Amino acid sequence: MKTLLLTAVAAASFVPAAMAQDQAGSTSRIEPYVGVMGGVHNFDSETGKEGIPPVGYKGRMVEGVAGVNYNVAGPLVVGVEGGASKGVSGDIDWEYNAAGRVGVKAGKDSLIFGKVGYKWVNFDALGPDSRDFHGTTYGAGVELSPADMGGSAQSSNIRLRVQADTMGNFRSIRPMAGVVAKF
Repeated sequence: MKTLLLTAVAAASFVPAAMAQDQAGSTSRIEPYVGVMGGVHNFDSETGKEGIPPVGYKGRMVEGVAGVNYNVAGPLVVGVEGGASKGVSGDIDWEYNAAGRVGVKAGKDSLIFGKVGYKWVNFDALGPDSRDFHGTTYGAGVELSPADMGGSAQSSNIRLRVQADTMGNFRSIRPMAGVVAKF
């Protein structure tokens, strides 16, 4: 399953930039993107149906994301995204996820979004050959464009991203922040 997810993430990051513009060269319809974020993941001390051990595991992590957005009509955006996170301290070794996104463009080039998907988590605290725990993931966030933060440009390929996710039956909180580059 990890190989499939990583393959999907890699494929999404190599969508040709030429697809980002229609034949007239006017507005972008398909926008591939990649990003790097950092944050923490704190799990409850109760076991959810995803079976995560009831010990309050947590950890700091770095995450790489890749995805594709499609501008449906006006400010409405839909997309898919995959991500892989590596724990840098604490109880978490790796996390993998795939999600669908729905968003609304705000200002010149910023985006407010919600997402739903599936996540796999491997805990370093359980040993090197421990199983992956998995469950549904939900989240929301915002991508702020420099064009909307006082810049004179109409758009920017770089966005500051802030988001919060949860896993399972709202048994965890995972705030993340980083930079996303769209093509």
